[in-house]
Amino acid sequence: MDGNGRWASKRLLPRFEGHRRGVEALRRTVRAASDIGIRYLTVYSFSSENWSRPRTEVDYLMGLVKRFVRNDLAELHASNVRVRIIGEKDGLDGELAGLLREAENLTEGNSGLTLVVAFNYGSRQEVANAARQLAELVAAGRLQPSDITPERISCHLHTSGIPDPDLVIRTSGEQRLSNFMMWQAAYAEFIFMPLLWPDFDRTALEAALAEYAARERRFGGVTASAPPRQATSG
Repeated sequence: MDGNGRWASKRLLPRFEGHRRGVEALRRTVRAASDIGIRYLTVYSFSSENWSRPRTEVDYLMGLVKRFVRNDLAELHASNVRVRIIGEKDGLDGELAGLLREAENLTEGNSGLTLVVAFNYGSRQEVANAARQLAELVAAGRLQPSDITPERISCHLHTSGIPDPDLVIRTSGEQRLSNFMMWQAAYAEFIFMPLLWPDFDRTALEAALAEYAARERRFGGVTASAPPRQATSG
């Protein structure tokens, strides 16, 4: 969800207003995804690198997250949305950590859209943590090195139990992953949209889904209609 600050700057508004409008875009997107029938929607709300931003901006973003949970949790629950939080929870403000736990616990039994919120999340740290856990199991004699498979690694990621993403959308024209789900997105389709996140809406989501539907996903294989090419020499 990129481009909040630039959206505000283009309108000569403070960055805070861009973040506030970004929350409104998030509300629209969650409702649209639920209506369309998407089963899992993951939003990158705050990365582990975002702590390096100015303190005033970080404090405002933390306040936005708290207000979002307080103001929107009841509606999400009533809409049968399940909330999952991925990312590092150690060291978070006690009030914020409690609100995030409340969101997960209250909606745990819901069977509609699963809204996965990546908060204080970084993919490299996630993979490093998984590797550390597996190394500890090997050192304790509870796991053989030969038993470490991609599936086993996936079980130790924050996203354990959540299917890998089919589609990754990034707004604002940026064309990089920025430490987001690098393991899980190995075979995801990518769509980079020029619009800034506060302008994202159902129309933009449906356009991305239409482009995704037109693509052919081969997962390293070949199409059924296209025979493999013959190797030539000389």
